[in-house]
Amino acid sequence: MFDENILKNARRIHFIGIGGSGMFPIVQILHTKGYHITGSDNNETDTLKTEREMGIEIFLGHNPENVKGADLVVYTAAIMKDNPELCAALESGIPTIERSIMLGYLTTKYSDCICVCGTHGKTTTTAMLTQMLLGAGLDPTAVIGGKLPAIGGSGRVGKSDIMVCEACEFVDTFLKLSPDAAVILNIDADHLDYFGTLENIIKSFHKFAQMATKAIIVNGDDSNSMKALEGVTEKEIITFGWSEKNDYYPVNILNLQGAQSTFELMYRGKLLQKMTLHVPGRHNILNAVAACAGAIYAGVSPEQAAEHLEKFRGAGRRFEVLGQVRGVTIADDYAHHPAELAVTLKTAKEMKFRKVWAVFQPFTYSRTYMLMDDFAKALSIADHVVMSEIMGSREKNTYGVYTSHLAEKIPGSVWFPEFEEIADYVMKNAQEGDLVITLGCGDVYKCAKLMLNK
Repeated sequence: MFDENILKNARRIHFIGIGGSGMFPIVQILHTKGYHITGSDNNETDTLKTEREMGIEIFLGHNPENVKGADLVVYTAAIMKDNPELCAALESGIPTIERSIMLGYLTTKYSDCICVCGTHGKTTTTAMLTQMLLGAGLDPTAVIGGKLPAIGGSGRVGKSDIMVCEACEFVDTFLKLSPDAAVILNIDADHLDYFGTLENIIKSFHKFAQMATKAIIVNGDDSNSMKALEGVTEKEIITFGWSEKNDYYPVNILNLQGAQSTFELMYRGKLLQKMTLHVPGRHNILNAVAACAGAIYAGVSPEQAAEHLEKFRGAGRRFEVLGQVRGVTIADDYAHHPAELAVTLKTAKEMKFRKVWAVFQPFTYSRTYMLMDDFAKALSIADHVVMSEIMGSREKNTYGVYTSHLAEKIPGSVWFPEFEEIADYVMKNAQEGDLVITLGCGDVYKCAKLMLNK
């Protein structure tokens, strides 16, 4: 449990891993509330640059000296127990809490906290929902796993009682939140190093659904999501999906050109509003339907939802087109699970590029090892596959798995240890009219930027 007095008595809060996508919104919220924030991280990122511009002191590398003078230390789940800053804080008697506990505490401060969970689509749906609520004047607080241009980052502090929060299932972090309404997009096999089985994942989503105090907005076409709702009572259940059996569903879908599509949003057989969407992929139409259901639940009119969905141009690192070099389009996407890769690459293949290049950075040894055949199948959708070595993050390579093992399963694929080598190879071989898309939740976006500069 979180001790409120720790935060009340804190003046300086130090964040270990301050550049993480889950840390940044919390940093923004607490910085806005007047706390003196410092932080450290191992790798230079755009997030660190933004935090420095906010006036936050950032240390590159983890050093025991960095926590001196801190009243509270917040760390991510990815931080090892032997991290020198964490050890120094514990030895000095400085209170330490994991990021998800801090976020959980912040969610208790809002009477209408809408938490968006699911194996895929969380960031995009949370961003769409935030854009609609903000545009409709409902002034929400928001915590998003990616950057939303409309708020200039991945978090904001509003003055209303509404909070929109991306809720991640990794190591059950979402069970530390306090949802009033839970949006469940889908449930798939992921983080098997922690959950072990799909059944255990469904059980965790069941617990999360039970925690919602008011409503559950759920994908009625996803059997795993509906299984998670079995036995959940005394909440308003709102369904969305493709089929007419759901409360909210799209009809008359038209893919007009490139990233643009239109559809009519239906509610229980009644036409609510025609919607225009400017992010590519059939999966994003369903994300938009889920976001509309959440927005309308929170008090946004269908007309307002349509107006501000049309202004949405995607969240950072979600099929984000970064630019063109000699007629080659460079894009970046956060996809790191086989199901996400398949959806992203199928979308790319439908967009009439000459050839699609997938530049993939595998993330964590456990996921690569356990889902290797699925990764090979998904990546094979692309015309060309180029990979980096696995980013281990929080893990040690006890699996003895390497990118070369994955490359053996993908005919014609190549891999390189360094981003510089990848960028050189791709830009030497890509031709005018091609799409090159970097894929992964690590720092592979740096490779996209190298290619832009070639």
